[in-house]
Amino acid sequence: MKVLLTGCAGFIGFHTSQRLLASGVEVVGFDNFNPYYDATLKERRAEQLQEHSGFQLVRGNLVNPEELDSAFDLLGSGDDTRVCHLAAQAGVRHSIEHPEDFVRDNLVGFSEVIERCRRREVGGLVYASTSSVYGNQSEPLLHEELRTDGQVSLYGMTKKANELQAGVYHDLYGLRCTGLRFFTVYGPWGRPDMALFLFTDAILSSRPIKVFGHGQMQRDFTYVEDIAAGVTAALETNLANEVINLGRGNTQELMRYIELVETELGQEAEKEFLPMQPGDVVRTSADISKARRLLDYDPQTDIDAGIPAFVAWYRSYYDR
Repeated sequence: MKVLLTGCAGFIGFHTSQRLLASGVEVVGFDNFNPYYDATLKERRAEQLQEHSGFQLVRGNLVNPEELDSAFDLLGSGDDTRVCHLAAQAGVRHSIEHPEDFVRDNLVGFSEVIERCRRREVGGLVYASTSSVYGNQSEPLLHEELRTDGQVSLYGMTKKANELQAGVYHDLYGLRCTGLRFFTVYGPWGRPDMALFLFTDAILSSRPIKVFGHGQMQRDFTYVEDIAAGVTAALETNLANEVINLGRGNTQELMRYIELVETELGQEAEKEFLPMQPGDVVRTSADISKARRLLDYDPQTDIDAGIPAFVAWYRSYYDR
């Protein structure tokens, strides 16, 4: 198997690339090193990937045809080729302020990728979706058969559109497509705009942390290595046309999450309790039975182990 992985210098893309390379898979990495957050972090991730002989990096933008074509040229075609499309503009809150970024990268960019998969006869496509497609649901457990036509963020809407387009491409052209709905991914080398990173940085800097939803939010926090294992399994299994939850399957209170950060840092946080932000949901809770059945997915890391792993990486990386 040879894989073209878009967003290779991103958080999940980096961990997935590492896992693939460690198993002997050749990886063509594609990334535009978007400055949405500190691009130095992305460069450091890419440097580690380039230490592997089976890795090739293409710097480019999804909506630049020549740059994207150059990556597909390196991939080739045939049953043993895959595209793992993880590149996207992320961030529920960012989508409210900059909707144009999400239309360009998540809608137009996805269309450019999936059309090349069809034209070049790639063996299969695995792409990132999100738990945000569920919006606010009354069901306590989010499963793939629920209706998902009521997103509360533009980010969630763009990912739902990706799922719909993938389904059409499978039905019309026979392209094998697997969409993975990620649930609140965290861990070492994480994104600086996400809660765990923000909490850790604020506490160590003696700044108050912002606790939205007055601390009542609940999340299915999922360790990044478990997510990478699920993505790799989806690439290997190459299902015909599925959308699958990838979470921990164990919802936690946000305040418990914060308590573990405080314990690991040995310092209590000053907390600023705030209302829910537009686009956020109160609770996410993943039903991962489909992932267990189809991908043999078996997440291993709870927040009791995952948060210390992140804090250890953070202290080492930033020398704090």
